[in-house]
Amino acid sequence: MATNLTSIPPREFERLADEIDRHGGLNDVLAWAAGKPKTELHSRIVLEVVTQDEFTHDIIVPYRDLFLVYDTT
Repeated sequence: MATNLTSIPPREFERLADEIDRHGGLNDVLAWAAGKPKTELHSRIVLEVVTQDEFTHDIIVPYRDLFLVYDTT
């Protein structure tokens, strides 16, 4: 179960957490983002890729008033 450390109302957070829990990889994130209304996402979908080391990257996806950060290897 995800912990809401944001100011998002609990029901909206639960809905978003349920959607995000289904993301098993970057392909899932991109497919999910492609299905969202353009008003909810930045036009680039992936705003930035932050390299942590040679195997790990953080993928930043702006969604509504949030930044979703995915840790990928």
